[in-house]
Amino acid sequence: MQAKKRYLTLFSAGACLILLFCFGGIQVPLSRRGPGRRDERSLANYRPGARWRRLPGWLPPFSPLEEGQNVDLGEHISPKQKRDVHSGIYTGKRCRMESCFDFSLCRRNGFKVYVYPQQKGEKMSESYQNILSSIEGSRFYTSDPEQACLFVLSLDTLDRDQLSPQYVHNLKGRIQSLPLWNGGKNHIIFNLYSGTWPDYTEDLGFDIGFAMLAKASISTESFRPNFDVSIPLFSKDHPRTGGERGYLRHNTIPPFRKYILVFKGKRYLTGIGSDTRNALYHVHNSEDVVLLTTCKHGKDWQKHKDARCDRDNMEYDKYDYKEMLYNSTFCLVPRGRRLGSFRFLEALQAACVPVMLSNGWELPFSEIIDWNTAAVIGDERLLLQIPSTVRSIHQDQILSLRQQTQFLWEAYFNSVEKIVRTTLEIIQDRVLHHTSRSNLMWNSLPGGLFTLPQYSTYLGDFPFYYAKLGIKPFPKFTAIIHVVTPLVSQSQPVMKLLVAVAKSQYCAQVIVLWNCDKPLPAKHRWPPTSVPVTVIEGENKVISSRFLPYDTIPTDAVLSLDEDTVLSPTEVDFAFTVWQSFPDRIVGYPARSHFWDSGKERWGYTSKWTNDYSMVLTGAAIYHKYYHYLYTSYLPASLKSMVDQMSNCEDILMNFLVSSVAKLPPIKVTQKKQYKEAMMGQSSRASRWADPDHFAQRQTCMNRFASWFGSMPLVHSQMRLDPVLFKDQVSILRKKYRDIERL
Repeated sequence: MQAKKRYLTLFSAGACLILLFCFGGIQVPLSRRGPGRRDERSLANYRPGARWRRLPGWLPPFSPLEEGQNVDLGEHISPKQKRDVHSGIYTGKRCRMESCFDFSLCRRNGFKVYVYPQQKGEKMSESYQNILSSIEGSRFYTSDPEQACLFVLSLDTLDRDQLSPQYVHNLKGRIQSLPLWNGGKNHIIFNLYSGTWPDYTEDLGFDIGFAMLAKASISTESFRPNFDVSIPLFSKDHPRTGGERGYLRHNTIPPFRKYILVFKGKRYLTGIGSDTRNALYHVHNSEDVVLLTTCKHGKDWQKHKDARCDRDNMEYDKYDYKEMLYNSTFCLVPRGRRLGSFRFLEALQAACVPVMLSNGWELPFSEIIDWNTAAVIGDERLLLQIPSTVRSIHQDQILSLRQQTQFLWEAYFNSVEKIVRTTLEIIQDRVLHHTSRSNLMWNSLPGGLFTLPQYSTYLGDFPFYYAKLGIKPFPKFTAIIHVVTPLVSQSQPVMKLLVAVAKSQYCAQVIVLWNCDKPLPAKHRWPPTSVPVTVIEGENKVISSRFLPYDTIPTDAVLSLDEDTVLSPTEVDFAFTVWQSFPDRIVGYPARSHFWDSGKERWGYTSKWTNDYSMVLTGAAIYHKYYHYLYTSYLPASLKSMVDQMSNCEDILMNFLVSSVAKLPPIKVTQKKQYKEAMMGQSSRASRWADPDHFAQRQTCMNRFASWFGSMPLVHSQMRLDPVLFKDQVSILRKKYRDIERL
């Protein structure tokens, strides 16, 4: 009897198991899942800048969901919306430059960018107009579509939230009808906002085809490596050019501030993006960790308010956001409705190290920027670990992180123009892969925008990397004498200058740039020297030709000279010796300064002898020859044409350029007191310095150049370098540069 009961029990249990299996109550794993897309991407598309800092240790996920559970964030999406999402994003899901980009268009004329002409009455936001203006003002722009390698729509695609007043309707058909669309090949689409309430998907509302996306808040799942570009989310008030400098003025040691971690922003009570911000109160301590949220936003916030809203709103109003930014070591950057947040750029500018809490966000310009050096990448599920983790970061590392935030902010993010130019430079590096920038060029001063790989891919050819590489510039210079008056006698200042420069122990050769309307003099007219003298005619006889990157310059250093400059071999030797210690700056003799004229609300130019200066004129100055290439290739044709038409201001423009790159003032060296602009008029020709319009033109140039650069790059200095023992009461025989004191 007992045996029958046991058999009956076993039979019943087996039947129950079979029924559970049939109705889906038990799932049997039939196969092992292969590596996911994220795994494939991490192996196949490894980049140095993608190894983000991860929080150490392990805590159970803060989210109530276990790691293996799936959350359907699209559960509110209708079947039609799902089809549109698939059509809008994933048509070219596997696109890479090799498969979806026509390189042949770039072989004919190089990397040129064409912007479609704007249609009359076309609706366009100010932010998108700034993007298009930045492209049209760049060195890549072409108005001829036949020369273009990349195409940009004039249709505003920035805001694709259907509830936004900036949303442009009927884009799908209008884009498809463009004659150059070609399925989106060789096109780039700029976007800041995609999707709408309640799910905020990455749908743009039209089929992008094979076009590249320059998109903010893009996820790692949607991001196509080596094809799309992740850009930062910026506000409509973000400046088009120039932009403010970072807030770090002095390196305080130790680098700690009043607060260790801060945040102030909206709290979403429901919907996507609400989990992390709703949990911040667990970490807030009102002392050194101040994380403030408010529910008071939107029209219906009171309908959804919870028990914490009133208390949170009261605490929120007690603190000033800017004061928190300026006085915090770390700034929390949690996701909002979308992955990106305005807090990211705000933290960078404030030298407040960003602590990212936005799982799955492809960080801006991640292809080129090593965010390990400027941010802490957290995990939304490990929120409770954040305070202890940031407290454990050593003060030396904090100082390094903070300095890097300032470099990245000023190099790539402080204006719309820099964001756009960085995007275009990234694509150009992909197109011209054999001359692309290295990771060091992008992630160290002066940054990738000023380091043009078409000049060289060897770091040692640039003046910025000598110290990093442990090398020194070539110990000789090439003198370039700019001549605009004909030779009439052997006693002209240019003849004396040529002989004096050639006597310098560091002179490798002399180049005479003949910009005179008269024919070249016969070779025997030039005085004999111990170094080679090459006479070349200036291109189109314009003043900018003195800064062309001539192949005949074999040295790193260039000594730029006006024909009526008066210098001795000793003065030249000393200036070059000083330059070898400052190879990224202009080093020379005649100094000038700028000032802000508050009465006229414009920049002014002065040649008065004062206690500071901000320019060293290229009539007698030494600098690295790379600046010739940068002057020719980086500056817009409009500025160079202005200089050539006036035959003036080329020296000011070169100072603007070098100061904007180095972020440092030039170096003035000792000179004889008689060296003034008036002396330059003692030649046989009528000096341009005696022209009453000359000074007025230079005032105009100052403001025109400042407008293009977006700010005033010139930096004042009160330092002058003299030889050791200069004017000291010791025997003249003990002094190395003794002749300088006699002049």
